[in-house]
Amino acid sequence: MSLLAFCKWLDATAGSTALRESLFMYPLVESSHVLFLMLFVGMTVMWDLRLLGLTLTNVPVTVMADRVLPWVRAGFVAMTVTGVLLSYAIPIRTYQSVWFRAKVVFLILAAINVWYFHARVLPNAANWDTDARLPWVVRRAGLASLVLWAGIIVFGRFIAYNWFDCDIQPQPAFVNWFAGCVVPPPQ
Repeated sequence: MSLLAFCKWLDATAGSTALRESLFMYPLVESSHVLFLMLFVGMTVMWDLRLLGLTLTNVPVTVMADRVLPWVRAGFVAMTVTGVLLSYAIPIRTYQSVWFRAKVVFLILAAINVWYFHARVLPNAANWDTDARLPWVVRRAGLASLVLWAGIIVFGRFIAYNWFDCDIQPQPAFVNWFAGCVVPPPQ
């Protein structure tokens, strides 16, 4: 079964239809997604600005981690759950969205950045924990996080618009390929 076929099957399920056609539930899930995004990104920006040495330079990084990262994790979990529900409500449109695909690429890059930082960089925090200007590898992780999350937010917002929907043809071949559009050959 292809991913598009799976999305078509998912789109036909009662839960997907009910969520998509609900008068209140879809807007509630979408609003919750934005609110949890604000929690997650707000805390992440504070953390990244500390890593860049632009704010709270008198607070040790490990203390900042203890205070901020639990909120980051909670916001991420809730934001992910609501994001999955949004995709579940409109799986075909989400799957075929150029913006969703770009968002997924940025999410993967952000996950790699988080993994690398927490697995390789943060364990050495004792060496630079209280420095006002942190090592380049730390600042690079903070900068990458800010750039990637800004992209994720922009791409996520663009998902709502149909500039490159598969239903709108003709489109450039690259857009059809990237969006996974199934375009019948010209007659």
